[in-house]
Amino acid sequence: MAHILVILGHPSSKSWNAELAQTYQQAALDAGADVRMLALGDISFDPILWGGFQSEQPLEPALIQAQQDIEWADHIVFVFPMWWATMPALLKGFIDRVMLPNWAFAYQKNGLPKKLLKGRTARIITTMDSPNWWYRFLLRRSLHRTFVQGILHFVGIKPVKETTIYSTRSLNEVQREKMMQKVKQQAIRDIRKISPKALPKAHNPSRSSV
Repeated sequence: MAHILVILGHPSSKSWNAELAQTYQQAALDAGADVRMLALGDISFDPILWGGFQSEQPLEPALIQAQQDIEWADHIVFVFPMWWATMPALLKGFIDRVMLPNWAFAYQKNGLPKKLLKGRTARIITTMDSPNWWYRFLLRRSLHRTFVQGILHFVGIKPVKETTIYSTRSLNEVQREKMMQKVKQQAIRDIRKISPKALPKAHNPSRSSV
């Protein structure tokens, strides 16, 4: 059975992003997957990594559970909007606190990261007010370059599929429903592509090496 973790990066559980996350979750369940939902706006943690990686900052229980959920997952789905050409601060804080050295990656002498989360795939579902041409040619896909290449690929999560919903402020109800149906279909395709496999065992990270 495929293990799917859906992470809602929008702070509000009443947002359209929340509806998209719930739509993916239900479609994956209907397709026979085991699904966990993590809504970042509903958990308690300090999003600021105060000392960078130079000092210890104990993880809150919710973040320890989040790491366990990521280790459990075969496929991770991130659902969030683009704000100011990047991800919401809540999601960035979550990444800063959770994707730690010796857990998500390890420094090597050659300067390249050792990718400790290999064996997992992902999909990112993003919404934005910008039209397609503006995002691609003026912003040069800034959000996706950062999130996919700078974060997910950096720790070994690949391939990463993308679902991007443009010009959301101008979408009518029919268009929104069409996008919801698209998310359902993509969830089903994702599950079909995930074959049971042995992921790396939990590597007992040193939580003090931050």
